[in-house]
Amino acid sequence: MRRDPAPAKLGVLAGAGDLPARLIAAARKDGRDVFVIAFEGHTPPDLVSGGVDHAWVRLGAAGAAIKALKKAGATDLVLAGAIRRPGLKELRPDLTAARILAKVGAAALGDDNLLRAIVKVLEEEQGFRVLAVEDILPDLLVPSGLLGRHAPDDEARADMTRAAAVARALGRLDVGQGAVVQQGLVLAVEALEGTDAMLERCAGLRRDGPGGVLVKVRKPQQDQRADLPTVGVATVNAAAAAGLRGIGVEAGGALIVDPDDTIAAADAAGLFLVGLDPP
Repeated sequence: MRRDPAPAKLGVLAGAGDLPARLIAAARKDGRDVFVIAFEGHTPPDLVSGGVDHAWVRLGAAGAAIKALKKAGATDLVLAGAIRRPGLKELRPDLTAARILAKVGAAALGDDNLLRAIVKVLEEEQGFRVLAVEDILPDLLVPSGLLGRHAPDDEARADMTRAAAVARALGRLDVGQGAVVQQGLVLAVEALEGTDAMLERCAGLRRDGPGGVLVKVRKPQQDQRADLPTVGVATVNAAAAAGLRGIGVEAGGALIVDPDDTIAAADAAGLFLVGLDPP
């Protein structure tokens, strides 16, 4: 009897958070071999402590990462997890990384432009196939509509509409993916610090009355395969601590890590969680 060919070996370029571990588990369940590129100072050590085939590299050592992936026989790649943006002094780019930075020039100041350049080099110059997270974990893509038992009222919906417009404007400038609005006032926008730090910062800015809303949307020009907006239990807890009353996330353009636990956390905290249809 003829056997189906084994699925291609998957290389995971892993940052922080729960997403890389979910990807590894899902790939293994599908019978895929996995090889992880773990970035020094960014990837949690316990991700690869349980017998996962891996290589540790500096974030700026793109050449070493590519060499390790090819030696391991990985042909498909996925980028997953948060990477804290380093300065050039910390990055210390090797020749390959310097060439990527030179390709995008001043546009490398934005995450999306840099990530698109990295994806282009990996595919067009190095022959890898770069996948989106949802190619492996389709259930993590945010669906449209109400996700928990709490629903936004008209004022909250108006705040979400404004927050989404602000976040998309930021995204066009390749700055961030999120914004917090309360009663029509923009309390905070996401930049280099990330969502959790933004929420911590805006906690002291809240006004009396109904709490604000957090909205996360992908950048209009964003490659679906890199750095999609992500929410999880930690996002819900941070939003609740900041006095917000709900979260809106772009349906089909964002990821929800551990959907059941995240929705349960929102329900327990009294927050609404909504998948927003893109404009």
